[in-house]
Amino acid sequence: MAEKEFLAFDTTSISSYSELIKFAKYGKNKEGDHLPQINLALLYGEVSRLPVYFRKLTGNTADVSLMRNLMLDIDFLDMKKLNFVMDRGFYSEKNINDLMKHHHKFLIGIRCGLKIARKHLDEVRGEKLTSWENYNDDVGLYAMSFTDEWNYREEQPRTGKCICDKRRVYVHVYFNDQRCTDERLSFAKYLTCLQDELKSGKKAEGHLRDYDKYFVVSETPKKGLHIVPKGDAIREHQRDFGYFVLLSNGVKDPEEAIKLYRVRDLIEKAFANLKERLDMRRMSASSSENFEGKLFVQFLALIYLSYIKKQMDENGLYKKYTMQTLLDDLDIIELYQQSGKAHHLSEITKKEITKKQMALYDAMGVAIPK
Repeated sequence: MAEKEFLAFDTTSISSYSELIKFAKYGKNKEGDHLPQINLALLYGEVSRLPVYFRKLTGNTADVSLMRNLMLDIDFLDMKKLNFVMDRGFYSEKNINDLMKHHHKFLIGIRCGLKIARKHLDEVRGEKLTSWENYNDDVGLYAMSFTDEWNYREEQPRTGKCICDKRRVYVHVYFNDQRCTDERLSFAKYLTCLQDELKSGKKAEGHLRDYDKYFVVSETPKKGLHIVPKGDAIREHQRDFGYFVLLSNGVKDPEEAIKLYRVRDLIEKAFANLKERLDMRRMSASSSENFEGKLFVQFLALIYLSYIKKQMDENGLYKKYTMQTLLDDLDIIELYQQSGKAHHLSEITKKEITKKQMALYDAMGVAIPK
């Protein structure tokens, strides 16, 4: 693995029917299942496009609390400096300070409401950001970048003394027209839903706070029910639609930053492979030991699937194959071997492995069986 390779880090939740797995707890389920879950953390290489680390977590573990243990766990990589790509669920001042303390580089999404983001966002909001010279056609976004200072704090464990310093960071601000339109439309539909629920008197428990936040509701014997939208609250919520912000201590260029941040799509596809192709959406295990073994085998399988996908991408094989049809073409080749005896291939391939199969072995970088 190259020293400069960025590592995408994320988590997913795996629901479980089993009551025997001690890690299965109720938590924030990313797929809306009302089941106990195990959280799985995964580290994925941007260049190698392979998973390099996984860790099981209790189902009620929050993303923001994981960074400290991650940095302790990954000593096996034997790299003094690492580069992380993370979404905003991992952001906290403590996590940023810990990454800086260990001299790691990071690229992380942050909320638009954070002080360091708001300062620059308010400065360029509107036409200043969305003027043509700030549009990047390669990434399809308007973008501007700023150099800022991070208030670094480190508490020494023995003395309790706090070291305070200024560290340079880069703030990348983006605007996406399509995302803005989609968010406005989605929010408009949500407000209409809230209004309809108020009119019908059938309030949803999960919407109680938003009724008061976005509407003034009054009722009189003569005029009946009167619902007035709170324009200021609605506009305040809408003002960040289409905008998003990245923070980094190593990536200066906004185009490079967003391309690296989109590497997280690889890890999303890895989670999809785990849940769909490897059947881990909902796990059932007879014991914790059984669960541990299954999880380890699935991680090994994910490495193979990730490698096959990478080779298919690089060799243009998706024009002719899906991953399943490619595996089906190779699955009929079977090798038999007994201890102390020479191996032999299955009957179907005794004459010759086809040219098509030989080309697939070559594309995968695997020696053709003989």
